[in-house]
Amino acid sequence: MMQSVDIAIIGGGMVGLTVAAALENSGLRIAVIESQLPEEELASLPDIRVSAISRASENILNNVGAWQGILSRRAAPYTSMRVWEQDSFAKIEFEAEDIAQHNLGHIVENRVIQLSLLDKISKQENVTLLAPERCTNIMFGESEAWINLESGKAITAKLVVGADGANSWLRNQLDIPLTHWDYGHSALVANIRTVDTHNATARQIFRPEGPLAFLPLGEPNLSSIVWSLDPLQAEDLVSMPEDDFNKRLTTAFDNQLGLCSVEGTRQAFPLKMRYAKDFVRERAVLVGDAAHTIHPLAGQGVNLGLADAAALAETILALQNESKDIGLKVNLRSFERWRKAEAAQMIASMQGFKELFSGSNPVKKFIRGVGMSLTNELSPVKDECLKRALGLSGHLPEIAKK
Repeated sequence: MMQSVDIAIIGGGMVGLTVAAALENSGLRIAVIESQLPEEELASLPDIRVSAISRASENILNNVGAWQGILSRRAAPYTSMRVWEQDSFAKIEFEAEDIAQHNLGHIVENRVIQLSLLDKISKQENVTLLAPERCTNIMFGESEAWINLESGKAITAKLVVGADGANSWLRNQLDIPLTHWDYGHSALVANIRTVDTHNATARQIFRPEGPLAFLPLGEPNLSSIVWSLDPLQAEDLVSMPEDDFNKRLTTAFDNQLGLCSVEGTRQAFPLKMRYAKDFVRERAVLVGDAAHTIHPLAGQGVNLGLADAAALAETILALQNESKDIGLKVNLRSFERWRKAEAAQMIASMQGFKELFSGSNPVKKFIRGVGMSLTNELSPVKDECLKRALGLSGHLPEIAKK
């Protein structure tokens, strides 16, 4: 059976669904192809895969009609950030009230965002969700693409959007080269209960082996951690007895919140930078992790992907208003230039931070200490850092601004 649509989105995660939701009033026919739908029932303990959602991303999700669904499920606002280096005078603190904001962002489970977006698109007459479903092959013609699905169905589309993650099927089918490197680290993630309350404060300590972040969750003594470590050390910490892990973590975090106790599972996954040579080909475009992945140092990966989704929707709507073909590469070049520049800047910033805070060389530690102390004291510089953390600087899509 052949189905004809204007846009086929491969990947029904946060980024792909945001593209579909942002095009609700376009009149464009959209198919979303997703291999695995999330479990709808949330457990009492939050998932260990969470994201720090910036103000810009909150604006995007609110403007596409998904934010209320997120708040009705589970989201934890944070009002302060504290960053410091182990065994150093280097530290910096941010407060939402300093820039007249209610908070600096929200810590949200990835599944909560996905479920809220699925609720949203289920009400859209212009969206068909094909799930669970997988693509088996794709061919491109002059005016459309043909996609065959595992179920035997087939789809034609004017534009195919690859929102299918870091190991993107579409990117591989298009044979798009990647610039990539292994950060040589793994991220250990887990839920941690602490003796002291987190006071809605996000905390990050820079250690010689890598940064450790405690992200506040909805319960006052529960946090999500992201610990960047040597892969062998990360695997050792995942498998060691809980009591031993709790002691190691408490010490590594400078005992900032008292004794730490892991709740639920611990997982570690490798950290790699990826940057696709092309974000756009004829009849195809990549967004989110399919186009780029970055170090989780500042928690900006999901925010960058949501901005991709909003920027693509904005570009498609502009082309539609001008009666231009939404699948032609020449018409999508402005989107590619826009998003490649934003991704490259973020990758460079994260790499710079990683290199600046790696190692325990006394000279580098002194430079870090002076730099962070000066930033902490200089309001204009500090305010600009806060705006960047909120995602309110740079070339933003319109729906990210308010």
